[in-house]
Order: sequence, then C-alpha cells, then structure tokens
Amino acid sequence: MILNASGCLDALTAPDVARALDVFVTKTVTPLPREGNAPVRIAETDLGMLNSIGLANPGIDRFITRHLPKLARLGVPLWVSVGGSSAEDYSDICSRLDDHVEVAAIELNVSCPNVESPTAATAQIVAAARLATRKPIWTKLSAAVPDIAEVARAADEAGADGLSLVNTIRGIALDERTLRPVLGSVVGGLSGPALRPVALAAVYACRAATELAIVGMGGVRSGLDALELIAAGANHVALGTVLFADPDAPSRVRAELASELATRGYADSDAATASAHAASLSTTTT
Repeated sequence: MILNASGCLDALTAPDVARALDVFVTKTVTPLPREGNAPVRIAETDLGMLNSIGLANPGIDRFITRHLPKLARLGVPLWVSVGGSSAEDYSDICSRLDDHVEVAAIELNVSCPNVESPTAATAQIVAAARLATRKPIWTKLSAAVPDIAEVARAADEAGADGLSLVNTIRGIALDERTLRPVLGSVVGGLSGPALRPVALAAVYACRAATELAIVGMGGVRSGLDALELIAAGANHVALGTVLFADPDAPSRVRAELASELATRGYADSDAATASAHAASLSTTTT
C-alpha cells in the first residue's frame, strides 16, 4: 500500500495525484484554526527540504464542514492526521471524527522530543484517542527521541493499531550570501533523501520491538527505496518530498517496487516485510 506523508500533498489542488495513491493522508488538523509560521516556510537543501509550515490548517470545525466532503469525493480511503497540545485535544478531535464514515483511520501526529518523557506523553495521547474513537489509530513518531522502540511499545500498549515512521527531524538552512537563517522560524523539519537512513533505523527498531503494522516514510524516491523500508519492517510505504517534484511518483514507485520484488523472487511486498531481520539473525548465528 502506497500513501502520502501528511502535509506533502494537497488533494484538492492535485486530485489526480491523490487518486493514484492507495490511501490519502490529510494535512494535520488541530482543534482551532492555525495561520502557521511566518514566511519563508520552505528551503531546499542538498539532500532534501526543510519546511516550517507550522501546521497551518482550518481547524476541526471547518475541516469537517468544508474539507471532508470534498476529500470524500476523491474515492480514495482517507486517513485524517490530527494534532494538538494536550491529550484532551487529541481526544476531542478523534471524538468529532468518530461518526464520519468517510474517515477510514486517524493518524496521531505525535512528536514529543522536547518533553521530559516522550514515552509517557505518547502513551497518554494514544490512550485518550483510543477511548474517543473506534477507528483505527496510527501513531506518527519522531526519531528525535532517546529510544523510539520504547515509544513504539508505549503506543502499542496504549491501543494504537499502527505506527507511521518517521516524522521530520529538526534542521536549519543558512542563506549563502547573508549567512542568516532562511526560514522565518529559523528551524524547520528536514525531509527527503537525507532522512531515509534515519527512517530505516526507526522502522527496523520498531519492527523488532512490536508487532504493530508500520507505514515507513522518509526519502523514498524509487521502488528500491520503498523495498528497503519494507525489508526493514514496514508493511506500507508513504511518499513525501518526492511528490513536490514528481507528481507521477505514486504510479512510478509502485511499478518499480513490483519489479524489484519480482527480481528478488518475492511474491509480494508481504513476503519481503522484515526480511532484513531474518538476514541479520542468520548472520549472527552462523
């Protein structure tokens, strides 16, 4: 299954791209509308992109009344990404979405690297969301934590149905002329090829720590990139930064992945999932 990473595709302005996906993931929705960060919001780097959008969104009320009906007409299963500043925020939004049949699943945008205990914070958020909705819950984690496997186990125990790995990591771009930060908020989230080794490590660690289904994301540009995430333990793959440059990426990556699987003798992606773990075990025991 090929998805988009939340925030990397506007389905209302690029519906054909969204329809080429197996699942469309919305931009993160918060309890109240957010204007987002001051410009500049996006900066290119040698190996990816920095973004500082600041979760700009219409808020849950307008999302439900104006955006959700339009997105439902795409005819693609819809996952709604949600965010907040407290467990109560997540609970309230999940409760609001629970009765909407258009919503196939909810992705919790959980990024807690700066709190005292990201493990406890994640568990609290997932538990609150679990009580508020019957829909499948996918928890999107940041790699910027001391032990992402520990956070994954906490999400599992709190009631998550799956993990999305990984969110962006913090970075800064400097203007080569002025040597001042390019982004208006100084720091942004790094995505693209530079993030792929980080994503592979996170997926590998979380697959070893839990049996939850995993969506792997971070720097996927080709079928081989997708296969590597699957080998590390992902069940599904999401495309992010590549969508800005190549709107045909969903179809192309899907075809390349099928070719890579066939070349290696795998019947399908399920047969290749976590194959890197089996190879590692074989290597250490011989």
